[in-house]
Amino acid sequence: MPKQLAAAHWGLPCRPVMGYTPGVIDKDLLEILACPQTHQPLRMASAAELASLNGRIAGGKLVNKGGKPVEHKLEEALMRGDGKVLYPVRESIPMLLIDEGIET
Repeated sequence: MPKQLAAAHWGLPCRPVMGYTPGVIDKDLLEILACPQTHQPLRMASAAELASLNGRIAGGKLVNKGGKPVEHKLEEALMRGDGKVLYPVRESIPMLLIDEGIET
């Protein structure tokens, strides 16, 4: 299912394909997203946070909350309000499943 149709299906804001900026989560969408476990607000992870985690990924020392090794570099992610858990964003889609969370 194309991203726009999937977003519309879930009642999320759709953005047109023309003018879409890959790697940028819509500001309105970010305001309503929350941690699936604690319901805390989420924010975009900083470049420094991503660099730190990507170093751990490269060293093979990072697993997600589901116990699976994180093998792919994080281009972007959402950080929980308390800074303890990060959720990957893949192809501009936040992976907001508890098992996908990565403890920082």
